[in-house]
Amino acid sequence: MKDLFSNSVFFGVMISVLAYELGVLLKRRLKWAVCNPLLIAVIVVMLTLAVLGIDYESYQEGAQLLSYLLTPATVCLAIPLYEQIVLLKKHARAIMAGLVSGVFTSLISILVMAMIFGFSHEEYVTLLPKSITTAIGMGVSEELGGIVTITVAVIIVTGIIGNVIGEAVFRLFKIEEPIAKGIALGSASHAIGTAKAMEIGEIEGAMSSLSIAVAGLLTVIGASVFAQFL
Repeated sequence: MKDLFSNSVFFGVMISVLAYELGVLLKRRLKWAVCNPLLIAVIVVMLTLAVLGIDYESYQEGAQLLSYLLTPATVCLAIPLYEQIVLLKKHARAIMAGLVSGVFTSLISILVMAMIFGFSHEEYVTLLPKSITTAIGMGVSEELGGIVTITVAVIIVTGIIGNVIGEAVFRLFKIEEPIAKGIALGSASHAIGTAKAMEIGEIEGAMSSLSIAVAGLLTVIGASVFAQFL
């Protein structure tokens, strides 16, 4: 059984898609924020590999086929942004201020926690790109001398947390402005937060899509500066 699955090129794709669909089904049925499809998929895939005794390399051989869809999926985020171009121009200053605030809040919070918990420089720079998309975060971490695998894990966890608690935070602090919601989710929780923003509304999704790109660029610059502080 183990050899049958591990030798199948499409096993990684199959188990990933099925696990995600299970997460979607649970989210629709239970309506619980914690039933995030990505979180459910990660747990199900891990348990499946552990039970069947399949190593990660065998799984990744097939699952990497899904990575080819990442680029066109990212490009598609430009569509809702284009549809809200008038709103973007009207509130350009406020949007940029929100993006800059979001990026520097993330960097400063990591610096403060690193000082409190006594992180080494390597551990510190590993966490600096936690709020940007994986592709950019990996490059930043590697360039600064961080541990890339941990950076990837932290980015995914950050995105899932933002996706799960985003709406609750908005209700708690009585944030009702669609632009503010989109900027917050995109700059703090990258693509996974953007998925939640698109569920909330078109404006939120468009602003969050913008945040992924701009926050990524600002973090590349900001992380290089903040890396010198510890």
